[in-house]
Amino acid sequence: MTATPAGTTDFTSDELMEVNAARALASARTCFVGIGLPSTAANLARATVNPGLVLIYESGTIGSKPTRLPLSIGDGELAETADAVVPVPEMFNYWLQGGRIDVGFLGAAQVDRYANINTTVVDRGPDKPEGRLPGAGGAPEIASNCGKVLMVLRHSTRNFVRRLDFVTTLGHGGGPGDRKKLGMPGAGPTAVITDLGVLRPDPATAELVLTEVHPGVTVERVRAATGWELTVAGTVGTTEPPTPDELAALRTLKAAGKDAR
Repeated sequence: MTATPAGTTDFTSDELMEVNAARALASARTCFVGIGLPSTAANLARATVNPGLVLIYESGTIGSKPTRLPLSIGDGELAETADAVVPVPEMFNYWLQGGRIDVGFLGAAQVDRYANINTTVVDRGPDKPEGRLPGAGGAPEIASNCGKVLMVLRHSTRNFVRRLDFVTTLGHGGGPGDRKKLGMPGAGPTAVITDLGVLRPDPATAELVLTEVHPGVTVERVRAATGWELTVAGTVGTTEPPTPDELAALRTLKAAGKDAR
């Protein structure tokens, strides 16, 4: 949904989410980009807070500099503007599994309290067929091997669930230590940015904790939109609203993407 946050008129909740997701890449050097909201955030980051950010896509493009939001990982714009295009096996075996990518940016259909992800199938209820989703793609490898993982998705009880219908991609498993037991070298999810706020894993429990809300959003609203009893930090911050320059860059990217369709 893209409703305007309470008390504001200049930006939507989606824009607030996308801008804050882009800001999370301010210090990154390389980013393995998922399509959809992660791609919007990563391209906005390159246009604003981190012009030197190297964008890497699953199709084998390294250093893509699209002038609009790509329509898919196979969008020709990614290859045409890239510093290099490598075979997909090289992308995964050498660049990703070799630990050469700082940040993976992923979306999700469902996420649980330990930032595990479902993008495969959802239970639609009694006497209804399962709802099929796009599937794993490269997400399991990205979450396993990137230095850290950021996630971006809209916040509702449909998406933030007590139990996943299917575990596609491991975040922090069942709690602290699970990633190490499974030999996963990356730190895993370090932040989940939504249209309501920001959640981060507790260092002791690995469970997601609400650390920031967006302007006009209350803690109670975030709790009501979460499918488990959400832990809240002792001090909850408030994110900064988008600047005019950030909004202009975001809207330009989106408008160019619509023209391409």
